[in-house]
Amino acid sequence: MHNPFTARWTQTGNNLCLGEWEIHYQGKPIKLDAARRDADMGTYGIFSYIFPDDEDYAEGLAEDEWIVANAGWLGELFAAHDIPIDEEHMRGFYRAVNPKDWRCGSCGGCL
Repeated sequence: MHNPFTARWTQTGNNLCLGEWEIHYQGKPIKLDAARRDADMGTYGIFSYIFPDDEDYAEGLAEDEWIVANAGWLGELFAAHDIPIDEEHMRGFYRAVNPKDWRCGSCGGCL
């Protein structure tokens, strides 16, 4: 399936913490609540600026665990935007957000 979700974090470089999520479903914007709009999504990755390939610095939840842990708010978000509430769409959301996810310090800007 083509992923109907796209995600972008609005900041790059050493200002990651000042950004917010821009997420779309089939080209239509999804409005996240204030608590999630400007925070990392907790997806799995290595977010070390200094050691970007070192698994010792990996954090966050892998896809299956993330979906289980976030199914509640994600289901509510999908319902509010007329998105089917099913595993396939939740996986699509994770897969769109994961490559753009970040952590405080992952840019090296505060070092």
